[in-house]
Amino acid sequence: MPPFKDEHVLIIAPGSQTTLAQLGLPESFTPARLRIPTRMFPAERKGEWEPMKVRERKFSKAATRDGINGHNDGDVTMGETNGTTTSAEDKEEETLYEEDPTSEEGAVYPLRDGRVVDWSCFFALLTHVYNTLSPPFHTPILVIAQPQWKLQDHENLTQFFFEKFKTPAFCLIDSALAISYAYATPTATVVDVGYEKCEVSIVNEYFVSDLGRGTPLLDCGGEAMTQRLLKFLSGKGFTRDMCEQLKKNPICEVLLPGAELPVEAEAGNPAAAASTGVTGSGDGHRESIAAQGGALRGPGANADAGEADEGREFKDGEDDDGILDVATIVASGKTSEFLARKEKEKADRAAARKKDAADAAAASKERALPNSKRAKANFHYHERRPLEELNANGKRSTDGEGGQDGGEPKRQKTPEPGAENDAQAAENAAAIRKEERKEERRRNREGTAFIRKNVEVGPERFQVASGGILDQIADTIHQRISSVPEVNKRSDLWDSLAIVGNGSRVKGFKEALLATLNARYLISPSSATIFSSELPSNFTTPVATGANTPQPQHHASHHGPGVNPLLLAATTASNANLAPPGHSQQQLHQHLQQQQYYQQQMQSHQHSSHAQTPTSIKLLKLPDYFPEWKDIGVEEAVFLGAQVAAKVVFVVDQGLSKGFMSRTEYNEMGPQGIHESCL
Repeated sequence: MPPFKDEHVLIIAPGSQTTLAQLGLPESFTPARLRIPTRMFPAERKGEWEPMKVRERKFSKAATRDGINGHNDGDVTMGETNGTTTSAEDKEEETLYEEDPTSEEGAVYPLRDGRVVDWSCFFALLTHVYNTLSPPFHTPILVIAQPQWKLQDHENLTQFFFEKFKTPAFCLIDSALAISYAYATPTATVVDVGYEKCEVSIVNEYFVSDLGRGTPLLDCGGEAMTQRLLKFLSGKGFTRDMCEQLKKNPICEVLLPGAELPVEAEAGNPAAAASTGVTGSGDGHRESIAAQGGALRGPGANADAGEADEGREFKDGEDDDGILDVATIVASGKTSEFLARKEKEKADRAAARKKDAADAAAASKERALPNSKRAKANFHYHERRPLEELNANGKRSTDGEGGQDGGEPKRQKTPEPGAENDAQAAENAAAIRKEERKEERRRNREGTAFIRKNVEVGPERFQVASGGILDQIADTIHQRISSVPEVNKRSDLWDSLAIVGNGSRVKGFKEALLATLNARYLISPSSATIFSSELPSNFTTPVATGANTPQPQHHASHHGPGVNPLLLAATTASNANLAPPGHSQQQLHQHLQQQQYYQQQMQSHQHSSHAQTPTSIKLLKLPDYFPEWKDIGVEEAVFLGAQVAAKVVFVVDQGLSKGFMSRTEYNEMGPQGIHESCL
């Protein structure tokens, strides 16, 4: 078999919502280049599938001839422009088909909870991926297998790829094993948080344990977190799409266990006005222009100090222009009262300015608080709307709320009928309409526009992982590690946690899960005593009866108290003259065998994790020699591990370790031979 080249290797990673694929292995392994939704749409013929929704539209033949691929919107045809009428043949309708890339109506997802529920749809999806990448003929294929796939599923995939695409080599790699390849560790506890489920797998020396495989944790994935947000925010008008966007926003955060939710400050606290946007806080607050978002006014009759000018009663000595009449004040005999009132107003203005400065300082301090300490935060989301709903008149334009579309294109003025050349004028008008209809077709293909909006979210954004999601995952991790028969391997598994999957992208999820494990199962090394953790199971615990109390020896030993008894027995067994008094050489030999047996028993039971309870829990770190993965995170590390495995199996090893199944082996053994070759 000729050697395979890096640029010919095809990798496919099917997922419940998104399928990753890539043709070729780059020099430095990168994230997947192709990302397509894991869905297909039923075609017109039964049993066939389409990658996008195909819509059927009917148009008149005249509109079709003029290039209209959307609504007519009352535009005139060229025949009407030239003064002619549309014939009966042109009025006949013609059916046209067009693809809608954004619609999910009628979509079928072949993978559900990791299992293949529709093989016909799944094979159509794999064919679409293969045709999109268009690999050459001599292309080996590596597919990442889900833990829920059975042996029969492996055989079905093997037969499909060999029979459909005539591939020269095919490899199936378990997703948990691929993640261990990505982290470059032979032993790991893989926690894969997906769309609808969470899978906990044990990888021990590059061998995936069968304990708990195929039984995922349902309602512990990303969709469960979205539903938690929807439960708390549906009363505030939130939809599922809004909650999905909120889950991916940095203001949505999973707090550490035991952390209290931030509460809104009480009325009268300046921080309350800063965080909630209330214009006043406390009794007697002055509704100033600055508090309402306006600019401060200067001195004069309309100055923003004291009482409002509108509708106020003028004091003695003041006219409607705010000018003091000193003579009137002196003649009234109330000069002292007037001066006292002016001093009070001056003091009130100084207090108001001081309060405004305190409010501004409190607002600045509130904005400087971390997200986990803020009771409310602004959430910017994009609402998807059909273009037909954006304008009541049915025109294809946005409503000016920040949509990404530029609005309806400007229509150029049609030449006047009195132009010098009527034929040229008609041709220009037809060209203008053609450009407009081209823009119309583009908008019809997009089908929707995104409107950017803003809404305020409270402490509900911190309850995305509530409802026992973290506790269920932590309990499952403890059960899987405790079920490993090699007791001395459990400490390595506790120190090699790999939390991956797009469901774990929520801010603070990994830290909160690690804190939950520490709080529930971690013990301090100083608190672990020999009687509680290090004692072998075949030793009885000493009781207060005196039966197990060591009896003092009556012979005198010339050896020091720090001498190892095993060393003593080994050195004196061959020389009876060196034996302690009262011990023969045969007795010393039996004593040596007994001590060696106890030593082996102790070594088989001693370990740093103290059996069921670990003394340290750590997360794995992705190697630093993959710089492309530092910015996007480790959630899709399974694809990185698949590239490492493909490089080793197809290019470096060339099949010497039976890492893949060749075409010759398939012809000899059939699909069942994949069980001897898959990783």
